[in-house]
Amino acid sequence: MSPGGDGGAAVPPREEIEAVAWEALPAGEVLRALGSRPQGLDPEEARRRLERFGPNRLPEPARRPAWRRFLAQFRNLLIYVLLAAGAVTAALGHWLDSGVILGVVLLNAFIGFVQEGRAERALEGLRRMLSPRAVVRRGGRARTVPAEELVVGDVVLLAAGDRVPADLRLLRAHELAMDESLLTGESVPVPKDPSPVATGLPVAERRPMAFSGTLVVRGQAEGVVVATGEATEVGRIGRLLREVRPLATPLVAQMERFARTLTVVVLALAAATFAVGGLRGFPWAEMFLASVGLAVAAIPEGLPAILTIALAVGVQRMARRHAVIRRLPAVETLGAVTVICTDKTGTLTRNEMTVTAVVTAAGRVRVEGVGYEPRGRLLREGGGGPPEGDPALEDLLEAAVLCNDAEVSWDAPGEAPRVTGDPLEAALLVLAAKAGREPARLRQARPRLAALPFDARRRYMATLHPDGGEGATLYLKGAPERVFDLCRTERAPGGPRPLRRERWEAAARELAGQGLRLLALARRPARPEEALDPEALGALELLGLVGVIDPPRPEAAPAVARCREAGIAVKMVTGDHALTAEAVGRELGIGDARSTLTGQELEGLGPEALREAVAGASIFARTSPEQKLRLVEALQERGEVVAMTGDGVNDAPALRRADIGIAMGRKGSDAAREAAEMVLTDDHFATIVRAVEEGRTVYDNIRKSLLYILPTNGGESLMVLGAVAFGQVLPVTALQILWINMVTTVTLALALAFEPAEPDIMRRPPPPPREALLSPYLLWRILFVSALMVAAGYGVFLWCLDRGLDLEEARTATVNALVACEAFYLFNARFFFRPALGREGLLGNGVAWLAVGALLLVQLAFTHAPPLQALFRTTGLDGTTWALAAAAGAALFLAVELEKALARRWLGRTVA
Repeated sequence: MSPGGDGGAAVPPREEIEAVAWEALPAGEVLRALGSRPQGLDPEEARRRLERFGPNRLPEPARRPAWRRFLAQFRNLLIYVLLAAGAVTAALGHWLDSGVILGVVLLNAFIGFVQEGRAERALEGLRRMLSPRAVVRRGGRARTVPAEELVVGDVVLLAAGDRVPADLRLLRAHELAMDESLLTGESVPVPKDPSPVATGLPVAERRPMAFSGTLVVRGQAEGVVVATGEATEVGRIGRLLREVRPLATPLVAQMERFARTLTVVVLALAAATFAVGGLRGFPWAEMFLASVGLAVAAIPEGLPAILTIALAVGVQRMARRHAVIRRLPAVETLGAVTVICTDKTGTLTRNEMTVTAVVTAAGRVRVEGVGYEPRGRLLREGGGGPPEGDPALEDLLEAAVLCNDAEVSWDAPGEAPRVTGDPLEAALLVLAAKAGREPARLRQARPRLAALPFDARRRYMATLHPDGGEGATLYLKGAPERVFDLCRTERAPGGPRPLRRERWEAAARELAGQGLRLLALARRPARPEEALDPEALGALELLGLVGVIDPPRPEAAPAVARCREAGIAVKMVTGDHALTAEAVGRELGIGDARSTLTGQELEGLGPEALREAVAGASIFARTSPEQKLRLVEALQERGEVVAMTGDGVNDAPALRRADIGIAMGRKGSDAAREAAEMVLTDDHFATIVRAVEEGRTVYDNIRKSLLYILPTNGGESLMVLGAVAFGQVLPVTALQILWINMVTTVTLALALAFEPAEPDIMRRPPPPPREALLSPYLLWRILFVSALMVAAGYGVFLWCLDRGLDLEEARTATVNALVACEAFYLFNARFFFRPALGREGLLGNGVAWLAVGALLLVQLAFTHAPPLQALFRTTGLDGTTWALAAAAGAALFLAVELEKALARRWLGRTVA
């Protein structure tokens, strides 16, 4: 890379710029390499670079025209068969049949069309992360320009509240801290320092860098632009997001396999009917109509509608449980999940930093209570009582309040505390409040005289306060190893004594090993007019150590246990430190120290080694967006169905690649929400588990719907085929068949979408991803019930003819017998193997009885209303015939219950 001179010097090609680890170079060398200077670029040079590199914005995504997106919804074999059946019935003049079939197909296509465009919206969310304006120094003067006009080499000025407009290498920084949660997922502000660091560090540890889209929490800084637009960290994630292709959901894949199988069966039956009838001497035209009738009977026209309704019911149930589904098929995907890759902060934890341990020279103190509510006691470790008579603890609590820039308000009764500032500092105020101190009153009594703000290089902050007399006290808090360097003595019960550094370092290691973030606090006497000079801050007295952690949510551990019981592996994927992640994991039952991998360890693994590693590891710490994406892909290559949670822009590629992406609704970014299929409105891990239970319920209900619908189609098809094979008149017409299929789907099958979860639903393993929707045993059930329906329908039809009833009466009775069979069979289908007889089986779903009542009214109209009689060629029936139809249904119900009882007793069947 050739060095540049003043503001008009040459700048290297984009490829060379992107290849440099800018965080590892000194600030002066960065300016020379980019052909810039502290005064910024000349305006003319900035214009030339803008023409060369292009505007600082993410590229617009390629969009498919709306008409192509709509036509794409028809790419399904079952849809092709339905369209063909509709076209044939229309050609034959059966307009009602054709209209109903076409209506179902169009409804299904419209739903898919509305759900399209998720990737485009995700990229729009990424573009919204860029700052619209930026303050730059050009030609030695500060000016505000549109962020799109920033170029490599521009010197940008940052202040608290600004959103970073491009990737910057910091030149100077004063008390600078950044909120990088959209890239790292961790909400604790990151202190920044222009000093170079090693190459290859994760984003969270690149202290000299400020990344596009992140927020300045406090301080001021100057930085030189090293990447714009798609070359930024956010842009790189956008490239990943565009390259990721979402997988088909298990339901879609299963329905495609089911459609192929069903198509082959339907065409084979239709061809057999046509051939058998022709060979028996029937007119070919009549046999063609019979074949069409058989196809209409065999194709479950209402299946797309009932699937949509079942998924929609699941969406409504999940919304009531704080899980918003953005794509209907995602409901069922949840039921098939085998691995949940979850974020830590805010999902498994409360996202509320809490002091849990304090160490003074007198010993360790345990702090009860979690979050920012000032409820909880301080108890001496081992002894169990309050830590009375410990002057170091008293002084430490004062230091925690006074050497602190945060604010916590408990003024509004019944409302959550309002926190302003660093969460770590807020936790110190809550600690003091638990010990009976009033932070506001203490600060009022001892106002701040001077302050030395936190600096990333010093790693401490200091404040000066009056001591109540003529003197003052200097308080200091910071990283333990840095504070130890500044201390000579330690506060003990008997007064100051020489610092026992080895003991304090051992205590710090113990606390850090438990995943706690550590702060050390110290003090010394001072003069009120003393200037806080970093070079003169020695000879301090150590007060103690404070251990802080973001505690696990109370409902998270039971939820993880439920996942294990349900055969679902839980893996924690976090940007936090490995020790912190392991500490949370231990409390929740996720992994251990031997099952933890860091991002740097993952980086060195090849594809095969990674697939092996993800199987054994349960905690992944300090992970980058690419590593999260690789984790998801490696798990999927092992045959897992993966749910991935996330909230930041860095999570968006993995969310889109996962079988189901789950974004956080409260603290999540727009990009994450748009890339995900499900959004949690409460950000709780337990909500994911409840959603999985709901997804399994929907999956069960879809299978129950198939188990219910297909015997009707099978029975009707076998009746048509049998009539042709034996040279008899059709017992029902094609239009009557269509009536049965549609009316029972709209009424009876709909009731199965409202079925509650079966008691053992979260004690079963998830269904294998390649498993068919219908197991071999359920296929046997469908054939068994189909045969019962054929027997019932044909039996009634022949009985009516034997009594001397005309063909229209016999067909009307047959239709009502088949409908009665379906009404009774509805209660059989509510459970795969559990008995339907009993209070729960008969009364457990009120919608089922409403559906039966509605169907009875509809069938009375079908049988006795003159307009419907004319349309469907039906006629009124007497009481005896109605009783016969009801008896046929009752007989089928008892036969199926007997079959289930035999399966439970002799075959030990309890799972479908």
